[in-house]
Amino acid sequence: NYRTLGPRFGAAMPMVAAAVAGLDADRAARALRAGEPVHVDVGGGEHALGAEDLLVSMRPLAGYQVEREGSHAVALELEIDDGLRAEGWAREIVHAVQAARRAAGLEVSDRIALTLDGAAELLAAAREHERYLAGEVLAVSVIYGPVSEDEATGGPVTIDGLTLQLALVKA
Repeated sequence: NYRTLGPRFGAAMPMVAAAVAGLDADRAARALRAGEPVHVDVGGGEHALGAEDLLVSMRPLAGYQVEREGSHAVALELEIDDGLRAEGWAREIVHAVQAARRAAGLEVSDRIALTLDGAAELLAAAREHERYLAGEVLAVSVIYGPVSEDEATGGPVTIDGLTLQLALVKA
């Protein structure tokens, strides 16, 4: 905190800033939270710095978002790996099938036979999460293969720029 340290150290402030930057951040933060001073060596002398002298903030690692409230913090990894991406696609496929069910006038409890065709990545996600997909849309069967235009239900669906064609019939 240059407001409190500047008047105290004057021209030696760059050395103080370097000494503070060299501190173990975790240890310094723990000491300050416990009400203890943090000591730095500047110009051959040891100086105690208190909570008013240091500004403690959390900076997330690259690819993370951090939120803090009081003494608790949560870090969320922002990168989506292949497994998460496939799970998200499976959820989007469920959403598309549910919309097609509504458009077809099916009852909520009606069982269906489902056919999927389209981008290999989406079909792979559907296969990987087929149990979930079938359970959510009440499909008694899921077939991966061509969907003709006269069978198509609801037209092609685009998920993350990838196309999926689906057909469903009441089972």
